Amino acid sequence: MYLADYHTHSRLSPDGRASMAEMAKAAYQAGLHEICFTDHVEPISWGTGVLRPLPYDWGALSREFQEARAEMGDRMTLRLGIELGDAVQDFAHTEKLLEGCPGLDFVIGSIHMLSSAMGDMDLYNFQPRDEEEAHAGIRDYLEQVRRLTEWDGPFSVLGHLTLPLRYLNELRGFHLTFDGYEKEVEQILRSLITKGRGLELNTNRGNDPLPGAPWLKMYRELGGEIITIGSDAHVPAQVGCFIRERRELLKQCGFTKFCTFEKMQPIWHKL
Repeated sequence: MYLADYHTHSRLSPDGRASMAEMAKAAYQAGLHEICFTDHVEPISWGTGVLRPLPYDWGALSREFQEARAEMGDRMTLRLGIELGDAVQDFAHTEKLLEGCPGLDFVIGSIHMLSSAMGDMDLYNFQPRDEEEAHAGIRDYLEQVRRLTEWDGPFSVLGHLTLPLRYLNELRGFHLTFDGYEKEVEQILRSLITKGRGLELNTNRGNDPLPGAPWLKMYRELGGEIITIGSDAHVPAQVGCFIRERRELLKQCGFTKFCTFEKMQPIWHKL
C-alpha cells in the first residue's frame, strides 16, 4: 500500500506552523512513503484585498525544501508543490507571480474567496444569516471555481471542491450539502477532464471529505482518472490524517488508482 499526502502546509504558509523538515518527519513517522509540500501562493496578500507585491520570494521556498531533503535523506520521497489559491482575483498578476518559480512537481488550484459581488470575502470569514444566504455563497463559490477551471494557467488538480461545507457546517452550524448543484459541479468536472487536470480528495483532517462520495462518483463516471489524496495538514500532528481511510472511499467510488506527481507529470499507484 503506497501512502502519500499531497496537501500539506509548512511555516511558509501564513497559517502554517512547522518547517518542511518537521512535516516530513511527521509523515515518515506516520508510515507515509511520500509527502508533497503545497504552501499557499496567491495573487492577493493574505487577509487583504491588495495584490501581492512582485516578485514572489521563491528562494525561501526552495531553501526550506532543500533543508527538508537534507534532513530526510533517502528515507522517503519529498515533492515540492504549491497551492495556487484564488488566481481568479487577477489572472494576469498570478501569471507574473509565477515567473521565476522553481521546478515544481505539483500545483493545486483552489478557491478560498468569494467574488467582488460578495465583498471578496474569504470563506473562513463568511457568516451567512440563514440557509438562503449560505446557498448564495455556495453559488458564488462555484462560479469562481468554474472560472478557475476554464483558465489555461498551470495547475495539476482542483483542490477541495466542496470547501464551503467545511466552514458552513463545521464552524457555522449548518447542515448543508451540494445537492441541487449537480449541473454546476458537472460543468466544473468536465472542464477539468477536458484540460487534462485532476481532482483532489481532501481528507479534511478526518472531517467530512472534500468532496464526498456523490461528486467523486460523478467525476469517475464522467471519465475522470487523475486524483490525489491530501490531508490539508497545517501542523505535524495532522500529516497523513485519514489518508488510508480515504483510499477505501476512492475504491468505493470506482477508482482503482491514484496519482502522485513528479515535474508536473502524474505517477500512478494502485489503490
